Amino acid sequence: MNLSNLQPAAGATRNEKRIGRGTGSGRGGTSTRGHKGAKSRSGYSKKSGFEGGQMPLQRRVPKFGFKNINRVEYKAINLDVLAALTENGASTLDAAFFVTAGLASKNAKIKVLGRGEITKALEVHAHAFSKSAVEAIEKAGGKAVTL
Repeated sequence: MNLSNLQPAAGATRNEKRIGRGTGSGRGGTSTRGHKGAKSRSGYSKKSGFEGGQMPLQRRVPKFGFKNINRVEYKAINLDVLAALTENGASTLDAAFFVTAGLASKNAKIKVLGRGEITKALEVHAHAFSKSAVEAIEKAGGKAVTL
């Protein structure tokens, strides 16, 4: 066996359907396209979303609002969660700490929010802080560092 006598396995291929080669072939006349209609014409291509002249779904459904392409999504972490995390003695909380604690993914932007109480002096590193969170952290003697 060599490259010159390779061929597909028996039954793996089928003969091409030859259409438009006369009535005697069994596929002449309308050449498998049926009678009349857009699909029988040459050059026909169905437009995506076209419903035969009926008002298409994308135009029937009402539109509202818009997507702001400049929106920044933050992972919100509240002070009561920080207080629970620091019971074991940690005093510096940064993005890597939040990732290892399972509170944020590696590429997430973190925002600290002000729900809850904090009593321990903490150094918190995050991408954003609410005003109430900054006040509470500084009131406890800590520092809020924006990344």
